[in-house]
Amino acid sequence: MLAISAAAVPHLEALLKEGACEAERGFRVYVEKGGCAGLQYGMKVDSRQEGDAISERGGARVFVDAQSAVYLQGAELDYCDDLTGTGFRIVNPNAARSCGCGTSFESGIEEARSREIGSV
Repeated sequence: MLAISAAAVPHLEALLKEGACEAERGFRVYVEKGGCAGLQYGMKVDSRQEGDAISERGGARVFVDAQSAVYLQGAELDYCDDLTGTGFRIVNPNAARSCGCGTSFESGIEEARSREIGSV
């Protein structure tokens, strides 16, 4: 499950209050192929879909589809305002390496699975 940091909550609440408010509205975090490291994070305001994992903290609600949840298990959605930029960031223990932009990563999951298959 994707955790939500205390720093991210007020920013998510403000973002979700913008525009039309519907009961099933939340912030979607997903993983897709792309970026300089092979996989990249995507984020958008969206409606809940069947099969989504839901994380809630305060008035903040985050949706993650089943395919992305594999890469985001144990990760945290954070909000940073520092010299490297301002915005939402994913702190992901499953990332074997990340690129400088912080939105692209290489998963350690495939590497671990390859080791398991090779050792059988």
